[in-house]
Amino acid sequence: MTIVTYGSGLYRSLEAADRLAAEGVSVEIVDLRTLRPLDSTTFLDSVARTHRAVVVEEGWRTGGIGAEVAAQISEEVFWDLDAPVGRVATAEVPIPYAPHLEAAALPSAERVAEAVRATLG
Repeated sequence: MTIVTYGSGLYRSLEAADRLAAEGVSVEIVDLRTLRPLDSTTFLDSVARTHRAVVVEEGWRTGGIGAEVAAQISEEVFWDLDAPVGRVATAEVPIPYAPHLEAAALPSAERVAEAVRATLG
C-alpha cells in the first residue's frame, strides 16, 4: 500500500502506518516535499510497486493537490492498480473554531487507517 501525502498529513499517515503494521499491513509513505514541481515519478513508481494508493491531505477534497495526485495515478498507472485510489481530506465545511469540531473535520490517523483498510478490501 502506498500513502501519498504532504504537510501535516505526513504525521497522521506515519501514525496510521504504525497502527497498520501491528495488523500486518505494510505501508510505503511518499512525502511530497514540494508541490511545484510535483514529484510525480516518485509516487507513480511506488504505486506501480504496491498496486494500491491512498492520498492524504489536509485540504478539501475538491480541487486540491490530492485530487491532482489521484488523477495522475489514475492516468499513468491505472493498469497497475488493484483497487480504486482512496482519498482522505478535510470535510467540505468551513474549518470550525471549536477544537472538538476542528478535530472532527480534519483528517486523523484513524481515518487514514480506515481508508487503507477499505482500499485493501
